[in-house]
Amino acid sequence: MTTGSPAMTRSVLVSRAGAGVIGGLVGGIVFGLMTAADDMLPMIAMLVGAESVAVGWLVHFAIAIFIGGTFAVIFGRLARSWWVSTGIGLLYGALWWVLGSMLIMPLWLELVGNEGMAEMVLVWNDTTRNSLWGHLVFGVLLGLVYGLLGQRMATRS
Repeated sequence: MTTGSPAMTRSVLVSRAGAGVIGGLVGGIVFGLMTAADDMLPMIAMLVGAESVAVGWLVHFAIAIFIGGTFAVIFGRLARSWWVSTGIGLLYGALWWVLGSMLIMPLWLELVGNEGMAEMVLVWNDTTRNSLWGHLVFGVLLGLVYGLLGQRMATRS
């Protein structure tokens, strides 16, 4: 098995991460609009001690960028076509729905002083159903954009 030079490997990783960040932003815009329609952005802002819609958008985009970048780092070598990448993205979106919406968010909100939020861990209701749809759409768009950009960017490096 041959390996590239460390500089080439870093360059490919940065290109993949860039494609993941772009995919995360595209998915984040659409998911954010879905979230805004459900009036959930103030709750997202509560993760950092605020309640404004503007802060909710900033937190939402920061999370989308992080998830997009980690998608590229973790799955970049597997996502060799747009359809494989899209499928992985769908599953990654579902994973983040469980981790983020169903576990981390309610526990963190409880930790920062929002009493009763820990009772929302793994609760199924209209809000979590809509969140699932949003995470799936996010994951599909992340994977699709990554699949279309990622390999192209990596081969240019």
